Amino acid sequence: MEQNPLETARAAIDKIDGELCVLFQARMAEAAKVAAYKAENGLAILDEGREAALVAHNLGRLSESAPLRLYYEDFLRHNMALSRQYQAQCLGRNAVAYQGIPGAFSHIALTRLFPHARPLSLPAFEDVFRAVVEGEAAYGVLPFENSQAGDVSEALDLCLLHPGCYIHRMYDLAVTQNLLALPGTTLSQIKRVVSHPEALRQCAAFLRQLNLAVEQRPNTAMAAQYVAEAGDPSLAAIASGDTAALYGLEILAADISEAADNTTRFIVLRKEKPAAGNRFCLLFPVRHEAGRLARAIETIARLGYNMECIKSRPLRRMAWEYYFYAELVGEPTPALLEELSADCRAVRLLGRYERNAEHGA
Repeated sequence: MEQNPLETARAAIDKIDGELCVLFQARMAEAAKVAAYKAENGLAILDEGREAALVAHNLGRLSESAPLRLYYEDFLRHNMALSRQYQAQCLGRNAVAYQGIPGAFSHIALTRLFPHARPLSLPAFEDVFRAVVEGEAAYGVLPFENSQAGDVSEALDLCLLHPGCYIHRMYDLAVTQNLLALPGTTLSQIKRVVSHPEALRQCAAFLRQLNLAVEQRPNTAMAAQYVAEAGDPSLAAIASGDTAALYGLEILAADISEAADNTTRFIVLRKEKPAAGNRFCLLFPVRHEAGRLARAIETIARLGYNMECIKSRPLRRMAWEYYFYAELVGEPTPALLEELSADCRAVRLLGRYERNAEHGA
């Protein structure tokens, strides 16, 4: 009996998948050899220049107008990401540090970014930087900015204090706040809600409507853990749906935040200086003289850079002195860094990373 077109196409796909499985195993076996060589010769697992060249070379096999070009680029980048993670696992370098406990938004971002990594839970932001600098972790993941609350100033200040750490990626995580409680609890039983102060603020209208008392906790995951361990049906936490599953809680009310576009941007830190990306960020304290900041900004514009963001922060132990953080589109050139140095006490490349509409931050 003749197969219909759907069955024929599926049979062809099954055959191709079988061939891909064999090729995938062969590729990963070669990746393990690459990892061993890098370990013996003191090389980093990530070679951004090599990866950029590979993507460009392989995309060259397709025409600029090929309908599958973007999909093929995703395929290539995903393959290389899996290869890096497997190499890290082979060498025992697959630890990724974050601040908080399992279920915290930093932990959730980490699992999205590094699904095969070994999460390393640490108590403070400073500890994440230390773990990266000392090689205890290959990467660090920290919150950097929230679309509602603004900057995470501590993370930015620590970037200034740790010149041995670089930003290699930015990742935007949509934050959905939910009311979590013990299984079988009804909303009418809840009398008290615990969470991080910002989560409580974002859900203030919902809490006022039900006349619920609130208590602060260091983060949303700790709040969920507290509710799970307390065993009190009158107690609830505000946290993510991922956290509910992790601590055996149920979602009593979903998406209770007043902000519909609540997003937290996370940074990924590494020791190695980044070599590729279509965005970069700088840190620079400007000389405390009239017009110096204006001239620095004019230099950026004159050299053709689109500055997407600029922020100021006070310098520690220097009253009324400030440093600036700027995000620019393009590639950092020696000319830019040299010209900025004329008006700044120092100029430091903090990070370089990709960001576009297809891949997000």
